[in-house]
Amino acid sequence: MRTEPNTSSRMTSTHARDQRPHVVIIGGGFAGVCSAKGLAKADVRITLIDRTNHHLFQPLLYQVATAVLNPADITVPIRWLLRHQTNATVIMADVDAIDVAGRTLTLDGGTTTVEWDYLVLASGARHAYFGHPEWEEHAPGLKSIEDALELRRRFLLSFEAAERASAAGERDALLTFVIVGAGPTGVELAGMIPEITTKAMKNDFRRINPADARVILLEGGPRVLPQFPDSLSARAQHDLEALGVTVRVNTAVVSVDDDGVTLASGERILAHTVFWGAGNQASPLARSLGAPLDRAGRVIVEPDLSIFGHEHVFAIGDVAAVTSADGTPVPSVAPAANQMGAHAALGILHDLRGTPRTVFAYVNKGDLATIGRHRAVAAIGRIRLQGNIAWLAWLFIHILYLAGFRNRITVFVQWAYQYFTYQRGVRLITGTTAHRLLKKSRERERQREALRRDTLDAA
Repeated sequence: MRTEPNTSSRMTSTHARDQRPHVVIIGGGFAGVCSAKGLAKADVRITLIDRTNHHLFQPLLYQVATAVLNPADITVPIRWLLRHQTNATVIMADVDAIDVAGRTLTLDGGTTTVEWDYLVLASGARHAYFGHPEWEEHAPGLKSIEDALELRRRFLLSFEAAERASAAGERDALLTFVIVGAGPTGVELAGMIPEITTKAMKNDFRRINPADARVILLEGGPRVLPQFPDSLSARAQHDLEALGVTVRVNTAVVSVDDDGVTLASGERILAHTVFWGAGNQASPLARSLGAPLDRAGRVIVEPDLSIFGHEHVFAIGDVAAVTSADGTPVPSVAPAANQMGAHAALGILHDLRGTPRTVFAYVNKGDLATIGRHRAVAAIGRIRLQGNIAWLAWLFIHILYLAGFRNRITVFVQWAYQYFTYQRGVRLITGTTAHRLLKKSRERERQREALRRDTLDAA
């Protein structure tokens, strides 16, 4: 009887005779890398698994989306970060499912099984569309390099198509940019666009004036940057409006399509370019743990960041719902992810030493957001900064936290070039051409015109 060969493999231990505890970390972001580095001197084997080969500095993603930086400026290979850590192995793969009871996980469609003694889930989050996943096609978010390149493509294409548009209404829709969500990502995107349209593109077009572009920032809550103190939130809104951004708070979006957005009030905003920054949803892998989840799909963890009933499993970073000692939620920011990664590693070290684990205590190192040149807000403890000093602090801190000396130098040079020339060095469009975008735009314009005529005839 002939049998088919078994194509799956089992990574019980790539080092079959190695009896050290096997720590598997899922995710090569801030939390996952910090967790791996925290175990650099431990007598363990570490396998870090990520679907990409690079570590991404997410706080500067919006600068890739607005053609300030190249993707390579804010990424480094995960293998390079851990190149000197001999107890760590990096695998590029998709994790399909996690069997907590069996202490195994499967990779790449079940072709590979990995056994573990400790599991650290740091798989991050994606954007949430509040039950409307179909909106993502029309309003991409900003979580990955691929997202940033798609935003950049759509942003630059809009001007190319507007240059060729014949109808005024068509041009207006192409030059209207709607950003949903006024957290740091939304605010920083909205603040960057006017500088590009009024400075960098000033003399590039003949039939349109890029400075005529409208930027509309929509926020469902009562103020922008809700995690900041009221005074800094008000300053941020003032700075955005000074740049020409239309800021609308207490404004909920109920529909997004190719033509624009519909608000809860029934108002329609015609815009061919919509960006999403209104919410997060934890990685679907969180559900594999069988642990309690919050409304955003994040794992509700124990005080030591392990999951309920399974002390050998940790959830950290954006995939975890963590509460500070004072009862406030720990924000989904890079410093928090770094601290969680270090604490998960410390928990494993305590187990290896036979000492009790400690409770995670988040130390808020401050919140910063930039709104454009010489405009920023910062809350660092009781210190409140705004304007030029906050902007300089933002520049310094982001350069400091970038991984890799080459990236720090490259970003500094790019920023200096942009500061003195107002130019964007990476205004590259790939994928869909302006012709195809314009064709779709004209077709929608004809449909609207036909509908107006039918309405008039019926009247």
